[in-house]
Amino acid sequence: MARTRTKKKPKVCLVLQGGGALGAYHIGAYQALEEAGYVPDWFAGISIGALNSAILAGNKQEDRLEKLTEFWQRISRPETDVDLPLEMAPMFNMFSASQALMIGQPDFFTPRLINPWLALPGEAATSFYDTSPLFTTLNELADFSLINQQKARLTVGATCVTDGNLVFFDSQRQPLQAAHAVASGSLPPGFPATKIGEDYYWDGGCVSNSPINGILDLAEEDEDLLIFMVDLWNAKGKLPQTMSEVLWREKEIQYASRSCEHMEALVAKRNLDHIMGKSPEVVDSEQVPDVTSLKVGKKIDIVHITFNPLKGHIPLSDAEFSRRSIRLRREAGYEDMVQALQESPWTQRSAQLPAHFHRRHSHGSWIEEQKIEKAS
Repeated sequence: MARTRTKKKPKVCLVLQGGGALGAYHIGAYQALEEAGYVPDWFAGISIGALNSAILAGNKQEDRLEKLTEFWQRISRPETDVDLPLEMAPMFNMFSASQALMIGQPDFFTPRLINPWLALPGEAATSFYDTSPLFTTLNELADFSLINQQKARLTVGATCVTDGNLVFFDSQRQPLQAAHAVASGSLPPGFPATKIGEDYYWDGGCVSNSPINGILDLAEEDEDLLIFMVDLWNAKGKLPQTMSEVLWREKEIQYASRSCEHMEALVAKRNLDHIMGKSPEVVDSEQVPDVTSLKVGKKIDIVHITFNPLKGHIPLSDAEFSRRSIRLRREAGYEDMVQALQESPWTQRSAQLPAHFHRRHSHGSWIEEQKIEKAS
């Protein structure tokens, strides 16, 4: 399978979006990358993407898939791996999600004994669930000493509760521990804020549900990057026709990162910088969109795939951890990434500009954004 046309091998990055139980999609996406030889050098994630990234970065390559699979096995219940007719899926999924909300998930989170509305001020009064089991699970499945040896780079994003800023914790800049990944997934009011140093952090998705900016801001200027960006929510969707569809569409809009629009602007900025570096008189810099600078090397390719809800899904699918759904989401991630790798849109650049954003059109073909002005 062909790689990019650059002589220098690019750094492979895997960027994983948040989305709760939908994160099983990440398992299959990673499996396809590993099988095809695109082993990530850099993992970045927010929320469930941060937990998955920590496990992947915290293990040797030969153990990564096994440990990630074990994580999802541990946080789900064996009796929920069943085969059933499609028409029964919504009822089964609703029961599974209700079970998670009522009694929690093993090795992940448990409901508090006292309802937070009735508890005295303090941590127990700020969340409905206790995430203590997750710390134990992460420390057993991810070797943070290996992460801190920088065998593979790890970046996770979390929101500082007191100032509202999105903060990226990066293994090349500071030692990381389980708390950093847990903080990234501490979504209120379900989970409590996680303390790191003197500050407290909530889920990174409170500000941005995709860590792509962390990768672009932290990348070295001389690094060529091949970024596989795996999203779990789609900002675009059909007009809802039922209340169930309304509730799901609301979540999609709320949690979907504005990945496509933002990436188009960033790519345009990078390419315009490239043009001006050669011919500064070509365009006035005031015409450039006011976006974050794209601090990357000579070439960057962002390959974007997005999870599409399974048939029979429910508005609470992100809290539905049945092994049946985990298996189906994993299979979907594998199939989508295999297809992306087979088509390898980054090897078919239409121009010699340095930055390209490859996203799949609703009709199945790839759209390549590499213009020097912001795409409409």
